[in-house]
Amino acid sequence: MTNISANTSPPAEAPARDRQVAPLRLGLPKGRMANEVNQLLADAGIRPQISSRDYRPELSLGGLEVKLLKPQAIVTMLAVGSRDIGFAGADWVAELDAPLIELLDTGLDPVRIVAAAPAASLRDPDFWNRPLLVASELESLTLRWIRQRGLLAKFVRSYGSTEVYPPEDADCIVDVVATGATLKANGLEVTDVIMQSSTRLYASPITMERPDQRRRVEEFVLLLKSVLEARLRVMVEVNVTADVLERVVKVLPCMREPTIATLHGDRGYAIKVAAPKKDLPTLLTQIKALGGTDIVVSPISQIVP
Repeated sequence: MTNISANTSPPAEAPARDRQVAPLRLGLPKGRMANEVNQLLADAGIRPQISSRDYRPELSLGGLEVKLLKPQAIVTMLAVGSRDIGFAGADWVAELDAPLIELLDTGLDPVRIVAAAPAASLRDPDFWNRPLLVASELESLTLRWIRQRGLLAKFVRSYGSTEVYPPEDADCIVDVVATGATLKANGLEVTDVIMQSSTRLYASPITMERPDQRRRVEEFVLLLKSVLEARLRVMVEVNVTADVLERVVKVLPCMREPTIATLHGDRGYAIKVAAPKKDLPTLLTQIKALGGTDIVVSPISQIVP
């Protein structure tokens, strides 16, 4: 098993008058994670300026020194303390057994790490009882699964396109799956879900032991959380008369209490709530049925509780 050790003892700090505020060293992922992470940053007002050959982009938010890296490299650099924060998949953190601090699960790029085998092979009742070859790019997770399953199996490292190994070059595989369409196209059937993964923001333990840097990391996380929370909600505004006010308020989901203002001429009330987007299909019909009028639904860019 690959194990990354981190020296979590921070060096002695200089007196405050002699210290300069060093930028937070952020690792941004290359590859499939990049577009969604960059959009998350942009929605938080932190716009990355990235060109095709630039590995050190600029961000519109000061105090960050950025480098584009493969997610597995980000995990390694966070573990040894050469990066302060960075985005990576939970699968790579588990694979490298890295002692990182998870700051935020963005929920972006959700995938499963699965074991899969040819459907034809699985019809053999003795399939799991004979010596097997298991192909994967994820050695540690695969060996752990083999041990947990109690299999008589040998690990075979793949270098991409793992799904094409069975049946000639491997009996089964451990692979990263988003929809499962590729497995199905190659005649493979999922037998075990080893873990769920997504894009997450991690910090180096060394960084989080330094109060000044911890505070700046927490401020950065707050910006991203505000966007993720806003993506789950919409602003619902509705006018009501005094006689139906409490009935409408009772069905409105909100973060704390709804905002209520008196309409011009005391002709009723305007109610405003940040409601979960998933509730809209039933919520709008409920409001209308209870006497709400002039209903307006609008998107929210950021929410800071």
